[in-house]
Amino acid sequence: MSDNANASDDRLRLLIERIERLEEEKKGIADDIRDVYAEAKAVGYDPKIMRQIVRLRKMKPDDRSEQDMLLETYKNALGMG
Repeated sequence: MSDNANASDDRLRLLIERIERLEEEKKGIADDIRDVYAEAKAVGYDPKIMRQIVRLRKMKPDDRSEQDMLLETYKNALGMG
């Protein structure tokens, strides 16, 4: 039973260490992304709008179209259209 427990403990330790490495990589990537937005802002682009574009590009075309249609419907209902 001790060997089985040791194997489980080792497996758990390895999984935790992988997660920790991935968390560090994720932090590094987030820092890189923040730097790119800062660079874009420095040359005159609006990072807020860029983030919206990135979010829209991730969406499926049908979902994006549906969102656009709903936004227009809501704007019209509020007299903003």
